[in-house]
Amino acid sequence: MILSVSRRTDIPCRYSEWFMNRIREGSAVVRNPFNAGQLGRIPMTPEAVDCIVFWTKDPQPLMPYLKELDNRGYRYYFQFTLTPYGKALEPGLRDKKEIIRTFRSLAEQIGSGRIIWRYDPVIINEEMGIGYHKQAFRQLCLELQGCMRSVTVSFVDRYSGNGYWQKPGKPEARRKSLLRDAAETEMEELAAFFARTGVAYGLQVSACCEAKDLTAFGVGRASCIDRAVIEDILGGSVTLKPDKGQRKGCGCYESIDIGAYNTCPNGCIYCYANHSPKALEANLRQMDKNSEMLVGHVREGDKVTERRAVSCFDGQYGLKF
Repeated sequence: MILSVSRRTDIPCRYSEWFMNRIREGSAVVRNPFNAGQLGRIPMTPEAVDCIVFWTKDPQPLMPYLKELDNRGYRYYFQFTLTPYGKALEPGLRDKKEIIRTFRSLAEQIGSGRIIWRYDPVIINEEMGIGYHKQAFRQLCLELQGCMRSVTVSFVDRYSGNGYWQKPGKPEARRKSLLRDAAETEMEELAAFFARTGVAYGLQVSACCEAKDLTAFGVGRASCIDRAVIEDILGGSVTLKPDKGQRKGCGCYESIDIGAYNTCPNGCIYCYANHSPKALEANLRQMDKNSEMLVGHVREGDKVTERRAVSCFDGQYGLKF
């Protein structure tokens, strides 16, 4: 089983203590985000989890626990998002200079082969044009040189479920003015630049979930839950199925996600995972690092299904109920 931690919220940055408590207990309970009445207990033992994929904008809170994960026999890699944006777009994050230092420290601790850098999303507007991204991407390549195995890029998507695109009022209007769809010519020019710059720094550049095929400009198609990366980390072959539950164009393989939507305090205004500020506030009030669940507790009358994971290593993969 591949454990995703997490597409739905920044667990390494915000909920590392809860995650480690779940590791020590050997399981977590996850509520189905599309059917609140369905709960599953996900096994999280080293025998059940072949590889953990961490998604984060700042792994510093989790880094003191990585040695414990190693000693317990877990294998993992990081999808590390680092953009050049400031507080206007990412109000809950630390100063980017500090996060760059964390990126380097993480590479020193676990090796560059277990880090994929995400320059994601690429936001183009009046304040941040093509020239801005060329300079920022080149500078980050220079500062992060030797610290990752590849880089993933994507252009901002205006998710229909994202509350920041729906709410009226001046603050939201300001947010909308910062986000717009990239023109096809802008995508092409930047894709070609990213690819050329990546080559100069020894980096393969791939695009995540882009409807437009950018391979002609030197940018491949990304697979964030990546079989090749997992096989490299595990030292052997795995059998994985494509993840049909993701967006069109996603190249990921199946994984089990233990996060929850509307729980991330990072506050990035382009985020698809926080679509209701009211729900976010309510969920944050229910957080308990000792709970089986990321949000709240198993309630009386809840039915929890025990989910049995089967290793995907050496050609065996499955998840049975």
